[in-house]
Amino acid sequence: MTTQFEFLPRGRRVYSVADLTSELKRLIEGKFPSVRVSGEISNARKYRSGHWYFTLKDKKAQISCVCFQGRARYLAAKPADGLAVIAGGQVSVYARQGKYQLYVESLEPQGAGALQLEFERLKGRLKSEGLFDADRKRKIPRMPRRIGIVTSPTGAVIADMLRILERRFRGLHVRLFPVRVQGSASAGEIALGVRHFSNTEWADVVIVGRGGGSLEDLWSFNEESVARAIAASSVPVISAVGHETDFTIADFVADLRAPTPSAAAELAVPEAVAVRQAATDHLARASKAVRLRLAEARNALHDTGIDGAAIRLRRRIGDYGQRVDDADHELRAGTAVRLRGLRARLDLVERRLARLDLRVRLARQREQLGSLSARMQPAFRSALDRRASRLADTRAGLGVVRERLARESERLGTASRLLLPSMRAGLERCALRLNAASGRLEALSPLAILERGYSIVRTEAGVAVREHGQVAPGDSLSVLLHRGSLGVRVENASTDGRNRPPSGDKAL
Repeated sequence: MTTQFEFLPRGRRVYSVADLTSELKRLIEGKFPSVRVSGEISNARKYRSGHWYFTLKDKKAQISCVCFQGRARYLAAKPADGLAVIAGGQVSVYARQGKYQLYVESLEPQGAGALQLEFERLKGRLKSEGLFDADRKRKIPRMPRRIGIVTSPTGAVIADMLRILERRFRGLHVRLFPVRVQGSASAGEIALGVRHFSNTEWADVVIVGRGGGSLEDLWSFNEESVARAIAASSVPVISAVGHETDFTIADFVADLRAPTPSAAAELAVPEAVAVRQAATDHLARASKAVRLRLAEARNALHDTGIDGAAIRLRRRIGDYGQRVDDADHELRAGTAVRLRGLRARLDLVERRLARLDLRVRLARQREQLGSLSARMQPAFRSALDRRASRLADTRAGLGVVRERLARESERLGTASRLLLPSMRAGLERCALRLNAASGRLEALSPLAILERGYSIVRTEAGVAVREHGQVAPGDSLSVLLHRGSLGVRVENASTDGRNRPPSGDKAL
């Protein structure tokens, strides 16, 4: 593959990105200094700064719009999804992102947008048919055991709902009917999922929903096919579409509207801990009431002392006892049904575990290991034989080395016996030379001269005095003796011998 190079003609200008963007911005602002554009608002959002950002569109195109906080406070209509408006302002280029946008200075409402009008039209027609009536809505089962979910199999919605259901009530049966929740084909899939659970009657309750989004994103749940499927469902339906502020046709038709998918999971099932606590509380209150009535009857019998009262009391006690027995029987029956269900689930799990029995897998792996060991043993023996042969060769080589070391050791012993006498003689000669040199050094040492009675005279600067010209009368001198020193002052300095010390004294 060859690389082709294209050379630009000389003289043609090369723009930088910033220069080209600035040029386009100048041209667009000069061409459209002030325009009025009609369209429908979508994806409207207000930032903490007070600025508004939204998209103005029609059936064929769209344009990004921004309205800064200083202008937004004077707008005749606040931006809202689905609102048809006439926006006035200036078209310019946002250089950082390289896109053109409309800087809005005025906003006039034209009425509801096409999607909003369609929403209101379908809502009014279905309401007139009675699909929103409260008397046709069914109650959600208090303790459902099987829950059907119609939503996307990906994303955080299904994960959050499964996590909440598992936390609130373990052991539930959950089935997901995977659908697309956005796009042209999504409404048909959602309606099909609702009809599936309605026809099979497997689920006790069905949750239909998705996460938040714009009016266009949630439109699948405003389709008439989805509303009809929910209304005709034989199973109660919970609608959980978008956020708390989002409303769809499915919310009005469903038996219960949840503000979010996570809230739908909370509303679908109670907390197991709360159910057990309520049952315990009811049993405790019933026992307490029975004991109280028995105590009251016992007191009445004690007060009257009449046999008839005793008979009636025993009958009433018997009635309460029978009621307790009936309650105990119902409780045991319910517990037995629950235990049978749990036992069936346990049997199913045990059968699945039997198919995954680790002992069979371990036996197969042990057999594979034995086969592998049988194949590897000859190779190990061959490798060990080679290692043994190499070890024998190494030992033979070590024997030769030991013989050479023995011969060298013998030679060193002979050399040491011959060298020791000569080394001793050399050391003795060196000791004699050292003693002689030490004697000479001792004779030349200044300390030896001082010991013989001489002294060293120095000036205050520490300079040794060798002749009379170095000092003058009155100078202070120091005299170093064999032991100690003297401080003296010069009285006379001359070259004759008149000031010589008396005979027998020495001076330097």
